[in-house]
Amino acid sequence: MATPLKSVSFEVFGKVQGVFFRKHTQSEAKKLGLTGWVQNTQGGTVIGCIEGPEDKIKIMKIWLEKTGSPESHIDKCVFSNEKIVDKPSFSSFDIRH
Repeated sequence: MATPLKSVSFEVFGKVQGVFFRKHTQSEAKKLGLTGWVQNTQGGTVIGCIEGPEDKIKIMKIWLEKTGSPESHIDKCVFSNEKIVDKPSFSSFDIRH
């Protein structure tokens, strides 16, 4: 049986801008076969949305909470709007500006 597709939004707090966080997030998501997007906010956080198989989403959530880019320092990551989706809304994982 196929793993359900999930969609989840995230916001990462800490030293996450100017440290290639978006580039590393995109790379990690692509490696896991996830789609979605990531962008910086005016408030110094990084927000985004990830979609894909539930097991891969779990791996990505841990990466967003604990790993990040090599120069980043993550204080916390807040996940919201987690839901099962019928089909992906995105065809790739993009960095939004």
